Amino acid sequence: MTDAPEAPTPQQPQIRFNVLNQYVRDMSFENILARNPVRANYTPDVQVQVGLDVKKRDGAENQYEVAIKLKATSKAKDEDVTLFILEVDYVGLFHVEGVPDEQLQPFLLIECPRQIFPFLRRIVSDVTRDGGFPPLNLENIDFLQIFRQEMQRRAAAGGANGANGAQQA
Repeated sequence: MTDAPEAPTPQQPQIRFNVLNQYVRDMSFENILARNPVRANYTPDVQVQVGLDVKKRDGAENQYEVAIKLKATSKAKDEDVTLFILEVDYVGLFHVEGVPDEQLQPFLLIECPRQIFPFLRRIVSDVTRDGGFPPLNLENIDFLQIFRQEMQRRAAAGGANGANGAQQA
């Protein structure tokens, strides 16, 4: 038996992925119930909308800005009374290398938001609690599903450009 040298296997590019920074770019909390405190024993019904935005940073190679845009609206279940509205634009700055071009957009819209979402969840919980309501503890968000919905929406719209996605929970 002879030992033949193994054929060289093409090496997968090494993926480098770092969170460089994360921050609240914009936030608004409107405590509507405080303006009209008719009664304080409403049963809340909270609707959450999530959007994503991605852009390459100017002048920075392999750096991307990924934003989670969240809007939570709490209304009374039995009445048409809005209790509060919270809007947060939470941004992560990422350094991403080695991801093939055809996989870069899904990577940025799925993996990057997954990394910063726990911090956004904490902010939402703290702001709603500090606003006088029970803390709003967000469920996990399926960023893969948001990405798929956006791709389906684009296909239905004829492949319009843009990197935004939305989900209602």
